[in-house]
Amino acid sequence: MFKIGDKAVYPPHGVGEVKAIEERRVSGRKQSFYILQILENEMTVMIPTDNVEAVGMRGLISRRDVPSVFKILKQKKVKIDNQPWNRRYREYMEKLNTGNLFEIAEVLRDLFLLKNSKELSFGERNLLDEAKMRLVKEISLAKRSKEETVEAELQKIFDI
Repeated sequence: MFKIGDKAVYPPHGVGEVKAIEERRVSGRKQSFYILQILENEMTVMIPTDNVEAVGMRGLISRRDVPSVFKILKQKKVKIDNQPWNRRYREYMEKLNTGNLFEIAEVLRDLFLLKNSKELSFGERNLLDEAKMRLVKEISLAKRSKEETVEAELQKIFDI
């Protein structure tokens, strides 16, 4: 159960803040909703409170899980599929939409490694930016640090 003011991850859009918990009548039935404002773009999303698990909404990772995320990012000896870009894109999009920060870290790492060996497609560049934005946002909140600090840590990892 989330409270007003809690930060939560909504997989399709990233980190948001619970602004309200409202009851509405839907199809003649009273239902409770979380009103979540996405931090990146201030979009407002209504999520039925009894549907939280089904949509994958979750709390932020804990501060003690952050080193595990960085460990994934630092892995350089990973096999990157040599499949067509659109198949890779679909696979990465699925991982991104899980909302699982460890999978998002894998997407970011793989795309950065791929970027070093060849030019990314437009869609892959957008995915890289989206993965980076979600990762930076959640880690900065988990560590209670500035986004710029987390971005600097990523720069050290990827030598960018």
